[in-house]
Formats: sequence, C-alpha cells, structure tokens
Amino acid sequence: MKLVVNSEGVYLTKVGECFCLKKEGQKQEIAAKKVEQIIITTSTALSTDAIELAVENNIDIVFLKKYGKPFGRVWHSKVGSISTIRKRQLNLDSNKMGTILVKEFLTQKMTNQVEFLNELSMNRRDNRKIEIKEDVEKIKGLIEKIKSISEDAKINAIRGSLQGYEGTASRIYFSRLSDLMPEKYKFNGRSKNPAKDEFNCMLNYGYGIMYSNVERACILAGLDPYIGIMHVDNYNRQAFVFDLIEMYRIYIDKIVFKLFTTKKVKKEHFDKVEGGLYLNKAGKEILISKYNEEIEKKIQYKGRKIELQNIIQYDCHNIANKILNGGD
Repeated sequence: MKLVVNSEGVYLTKVGECFCLKKEGQKQEIAAKKVEQIIITTSTALSTDAIELAVENNIDIVFLKKYGKPFGRVWHSKVGSISTIRKRQLNLDSNKMGTILVKEFLTQKMTNQVEFLNELSMNRRDNRKIEIKEDVEKIKGLIEKIKSISEDAKINAIRGSLQGYEGTASRIYFSRLSDLMPEKYKFNGRSKNPAKDEFNCMLNYGYGIMYSNVERACILAGLDPYIGIMHVDNYNRQAFVFDLIEMYRIYIDKIVFKLFTTKKVKKEHFDKVEGGLYLNKAGKEILISKYNEEIEKKIQYKGRKIELQNIIQYDCHNIANKILNGGD
C-alpha cells in the first residue's frame, strides 16, 4: 500500500516496526511491511526513527509540491543494478537504441490515446462518434509518421519532428476529451502549473504522483532518472523520467476523466490562486483514493496479467536490459 499523508500538522514517527501517525491526540499505526511508499503532500513532521524504518524496509518517502510534482524524496543510498546501464544511457542520444526507445515511448503514448478515444466512442449514437473516429485516424497517421523515421537517425536530428507529431496528436486528443466533458468543465487545451481549469488542475496533480512512481522504477531497475534521450538534459532535471512517463499518462487521463464524467468532482474541490487553480485537500483525497484503487487492478499487458502499479517497474527492467544489451 501507499501511505499518503494529506493533512497538515501530522507527526510521522516509529513505534516498534510500525509507522505511527499522530495529530491532535489521535494516532494510527501501520505496519512497515504493508507499506511500499510514503507520499507526503502537505506540512508534516517526520522523526529520524521513521525515516530509518523506511530506509531499512526499502520504502521511499516522496514529498510533493502543492501542484503534485515531487520536489524531493528520501531513498536508501544503494544504487539499483550495475553501473554499466547508466554508462550506456549516456550514449543513447547518439546511437540506434536511443532512437528505437524514443519511437517506442511516443508510439505507445499515442496508441494509448487512440485506444481510449475508441473506448469513448463505443456507446455513442450521435455525430461525435464519427468525429471521434476522424480524430483517431489523424492520430494513427501521426503514429505512422513516427514509425517511418529511420532507426539510424540521431535523436538530435529528429527531435523537432518527433515533438511536432506528438504535440499535434495531443492537441487532437485533448480537444476531443474536452468536447466529451460535462459542459461546465470543458477546457481549452493543456495548461500547466497553475492550471487554468479544473480538469488540467487534477490531471497535473495525478501526473505528479506518476512522476514519483516512474523515478522509483528507474532507480530500482538501475536506470538514471537524469540521463534523458528525448528530453534535453538540464541541471537537476529528471530528463529520463520525462521520457518514460509519456507511456503512462493515459492511466491518469482515464482516472481523471472518469471522476469528472461520473460527477465525483465539484467546484469546491479547487481553490483559486494567482494565475489559476489549486487542488485542495478534499480534491486530493478523491483523486488519490481513486488512483490507489485503480493501480491495484490487474490488466492484460504485453501478454501477461499484471497489476497496474507493477507495469512501470516491469517496463523499466525491460528497458534496462535493452540498453545493456544493445546500447553500444
């Protein structure tokens, strides 16, 4: 389970082999063996004993900003796997394997978008069914353009084209999602932090949680979160996490879209801030609860039945093996 601390003023400490959460005279104990990750979303006090218990049990502690993006984590000092993987990552932007991986990441992302749009069109009887199919065909055309790019091409030479195809597909996709939303929650394209509308606000927070999971999977698989291929390296920027997350955004898209279209989201779940909106405590609880419910479900993935929360780890180990075996 993921232990989420979402209330201000909580004191997280250790009692025996349990984490103990205390607030205003109340306390709750949770066995460390049941916890795989601790996510802290607000002002919280931690004891060094609790941190040590987490490290000893290979539990990472993730700290999220108010918009959901991780700003730090506590992790054990051991590095996953062997250093050869990370050394070969450094060469991915100039060899064939780097191009192969980026094409896989982007085509998977866009294929996910196509499949979701197809799902949304299945039970429709109006003109939008035809319009959705037209959008699907446009995105499929962009997927084919990415597939047609030579694997011998260097990423630096094709980055602009790839970003252009991916950006066009995303605009088509999000425009259609907006069209299918309840009238009062329709939105005008993607907006980052702070988001301009409720849908993007919740979407951004969900992506933030997903970022922390992708980074964790990278570390466990021996991949360096900071050595990117598609995304340009910058100081203190987890470029490879930005590369990988493209394949998993769809899971957050589906969760957030369902919350809105089943009327689980209300205007009071958002607070106004300068330049946009902020997901408040009540909104976070709804999203995190639904997220935790969904990630424990088993789905068919690449020929096997696997829990959603394990898909990222499964992929990262496979990517590490590809880099190790073909990243010369």
